[in-house]
Amino acid sequence: MAAALALLGTRGCHLCDVAEGLLTRAATARHIDWQYRDIALDEDLVARYGERIPVLLADDGRELAWPFSLLDIIRFSEG
Repeated sequence: MAAALALLGTRGCHLCDVAEGLLTRAATARHIDWQYRDIALDEDLVARYGERIPVLLADDGRELAWPFSLLDIIRFSEG
């Protein structure tokens, strides 16, 4: 079963927009469950990921740091 993913990013982040587009394409093709999490709303997330976004975070704790491709997302979602 595929992992549920969170895309960590924030508004105004061009790379986050690109990552969101890739994730949307992957989710459509592979039925990946994901949500967008704006790190600006959480001080702990800003401290941890502020200079690393966009980052994909799996519900099992795995991380996929930018840069990543459509194929990387699909492989990551499959565990």
